[in-house]
Amino acid sequence: MAEIKDPENTIIMTLKGGDVVIELLPKVAPAHTARMKELARAGAYDNVCFHRVIDGFMAQTGDVANGNMENNFNIGRAGTGASDLPDLPAEFSKIPHARGSLGAARSANPNSANSQFFINFKDNDFLNGQYTVYGMVISGMEHVDAITRGEPPMNPDRMISVKVAADV
Repeated sequence: MAEIKDPENTIIMTLKGGDVVIELLPKVAPAHTARMKELARAGAYDNVCFHRVIDGFMAQTGDVANGNMENNFNIGRAGTGASDLPDLPAEFSKIPHARGSLGAARSANPNSANSQFFINFKDNDFLNGQYTVYGMVISGMEHVDAITRGEPPMNPDRMISVKVAADV
């Protein structure tokens, strides 16, 4: 596992293959960073599936309202998925959507991000300045690369647990 410099702003996401360590960017996207930590600390991301995984693009997850793909899961929900929390305003920056970056999923409305996020499999520069980047995988990208593909996948992979490193 990578050296964790700031445990309060680092996420440890456990996938079937092992841990993915994500360094959050609170100075770049404070509201998105705070939301991810809040949901992680509440256990809301635990056992949530990767419901949209496009080869050569990204893996999307984080629908905490319907994370188990039951109850008429709607892939068109985009940035929604935490109905008890308000949507977040866009926090666009100059940080690129590079391989391993964490982006906020949203609907067509730039201020509609909520609980869902995606991890880029490759540099996706066409997303730059249009979606909030609020984290970067610093170790375990091989486990992200191994996530089952599909929209949604037949047997989706799940985030076994998501924790703030300071709490582990």
